[in-house]
Amino acid sequence: MSDDENDPQAAWHAWHEHRAAIVSAPYGPLALIGTHWLADYPEGRIPAVPGRWRTTGGGVALTAAPGDSLQLDGEPFTGDAELAADEGPPSRSRLTAGDMRLVVIRREGEWAVRVFDPGSEARRAFGGIEATPYDPAFVLPGRFTPYGEQRTVQVDNVDGQARGLGLGGELAFRFGGVEHTLQVAVDEDDGSLWAVFGDATGGRSSYRFRFLKPGVPGADGSITVDLNRALLPPCAFADHFICPFPPPGNTLPFEVAAGERRLKGALATGI
Repeated sequence: MSDDENDPQAAWHAWHEHRAAIVSAPYGPLALIGTHWLADYPEGRIPAVPGRWRTTGGGVALTAAPGDSLQLDGEPFTGDAELAADEGPPSRSRLTAGDMRLVVIRREGEWAVRVFDPGSEARRAFGGIEATPYDPAFVLPGRFTPYGEQRTVQVDNVDGQARGLGLGGELAFRFGGVEHTLQVAVDEDDGSLWAVFGDATGGRSSYRFRFLKPGVPGADGSITVDLNRALLPPCAFADHFICPFPPPGNTLPFEVAAGERRLKGALATGI
């Protein structure tokens, strides 16, 4: 067992440093400079994005001229290609334009192109993530109870659109002698849980809402709820993400004075 595993505070510190490295990476969340929905560009031309784009029955068709200076799979690309949604991280996107990465995404049947630029203003100005030091009082035993079937609720997103949010069950835990529950999504690949939640610090001393990823529950549903690892959502780092707001019932009535709170310095928004 490593020293970090023996020392929860040291493990949290390592997690916090890793998070800062991830978000400030060349193609991390701070590098996102645009999300362009193809339905908004029926002529196929997206301002400041090379190529001509249109949707097809099963994906996105891209036409590139020599002057577009695009690369596909690491090779100069001209002509036509049909693209599916990118499954990997932006750093592995198939399409590049100079240092920029172009990422094809699909949300509820709508297609978009995201542009990641390692020279973004947000990445240059990044001063770190403000987070509350580790507090064992926010490490709580919890229990996951799955729903009988997947539920989808319509939830407003930060871009003003309502979208479906899939929910697989409830996560229950006690804080201050009172039981609280959060509706959580369940990752289809590994069974890990994910929640978007608000609390009494939201919009005041913390970003207006945060994420929680407590991991995979045991066979009996038991799981540790460590609020010290509350996460800022991607939209805290770039306005071009479309994060969902907390679903009904996922705003905790107490202060979660733990975890990531907001960005440091001039980038701090959403509070």
